[in-house]
Amino acid sequence: MASKEEKDAVHHDVLMVSFSAQGHINPLLKLGKRLVSKGLHVTLATTEVAQHRMFNSFTAAATTTTTTISSVSDIQLAFFSDGFDMDYDRKANLDHYMETLGTVGPINLSKLIQQHYHDKQKKLCCIISNPFVPWVADVAIEHGIACAMLWIQPCSLFAIYYRFYNNLNQFPTLEKPDLTVELPGLPILNTQDLPSFVLPSNPFGSFPKLFIELFSNMKKHNWVLANSFLELEKEAIDSMSELCPIRPVGPLVPPSLLGQDHESVVDVGIQLWKPEDSCLEWLNNQADSSVIYVSFGSLTVLSAKEMEAIATALKNSKHPFLWVVKKPEFPTADKSGEIPQGFFEETEKQGLIVSWSPQTKVLAHPAIACFITHCGWNSMLETISAGVLVIAYPQWSDQPTNAKLVSDVFKIGSRLGTNEDGVVNSEEVEKCIEEIINGAKSEEYKKNAMELKLAAREAVAGGGSSDRNIQLFVDEIIGN
Repeated sequence: MASKEEKDAVHHDVLMVSFSAQGHINPLLKLGKRLVSKGLHVTLATTEVAQHRMFNSFTAAATTTTTTISSVSDIQLAFFSDGFDMDYDRKANLDHYMETLGTVGPINLSKLIQQHYHDKQKKLCCIISNPFVPWVADVAIEHGIACAMLWIQPCSLFAIYYRFYNNLNQFPTLEKPDLTVELPGLPILNTQDLPSFVLPSNPFGSFPKLFIELFSNMKKHNWVLANSFLELEKEAIDSMSELCPIRPVGPLVPPSLLGQDHESVVDVGIQLWKPEDSCLEWLNNQADSSVIYVSFGSLTVLSAKEMEAIATALKNSKHPFLWVVKKPEFPTADKSGEIPQGFFEETEKQGLIVSWSPQTKVLAHPAIACFITHCGWNSMLETISAGVLVIAYPQWSDQPTNAKLVSDVFKIGSRLGTNEDGVVNSEEVEKCIEEIINGAKSEEYKKNAMELKLAAREAVAGGGSSDRNIQLFVDEIIGN
């Protein structure tokens, strides 16, 4: 039997495993940072392509050698092969890539565990996965290790997917495509409010397969953690208490957005592209609550018509604007994702266009009046934590439901109306800008946004709802 001294010398380790995308890795890194603060040793594992392409720019100092990155802000890093060469285009056939990763990933992750945790002074007490690597739970079971999942979308989406993939409620079908969905703890959802993966018209094959595997096997997970907070989604969280409890541990956003920007608290995360920090100087010269911030994330490419509509509305609004327009990776003949010709010259004194922004610093800047966004959940949590109003223009996946939450549950903004093809016109954008900044509901939106901003800070502060959930999780995995 081990002595007390030997037990005290054992390191309690947590291994986090992520799909190799920035929006998946960053929430896990931020959770890992909080677990480290509770006394655990944390390692993040992801595929080698992330090491090769994504870990070249950290928001916190990384410890590196000439060939590898070994840690970032007290979190150890480890990498495994996804079965493809570095120059393979993983987006070209996503279904094939996900199927191969689901076959090769478990084998290589298992080897990594055997290599890293053979030391008796290291006790691997938990593996934390995210939703897009559901096979991690099987690896954990194989090694006799408890498994948790960090859900990286709203708890409301977890409730929708759980009920959909377990056939607990009615959803739209090919025969009834316009069926209204009523679920406990959520507003009434029309087709336009539902995540694209549950619609009969869904064109994405690989992701529904993943979610079928995930939600039909939730018992493989000992815990489900979520990047949200109780005060934001209490009714949705409570609605799952008997079906599959979910514990919010967020918002997992930079500490500067949560009033924790003193020197002892360091942010941790990765950046795919180098932000243009010069835009902060430009913002310093703008009046408070005057600037319209526009960004549609790293994946969305708007059509030429949509770009024209937004450009026209920004120009006509007469408000200063900061617009993030990332140069299309694959330019098209119809100019999708490109600034309309002549717009830059026409608005040179009114606005600023950048290829990428330091978003959390932008959202926290007093000059920002509102955010026109695709409603990706990481962006939404940053926006809520900053107390900024939202104009929602969702595109796919969880974004339509996030937009519904913004307008009908959080009540911190509005959603752009579109035509039957899902495309917005300039008049609609102009109308929403005016309503958000000067309209009848503007003050109500601002009041709600400020209340949620304070609630986010309280949730992660010592003794707050998310801090208590993290401490409970730590106590339980150490006691395993």
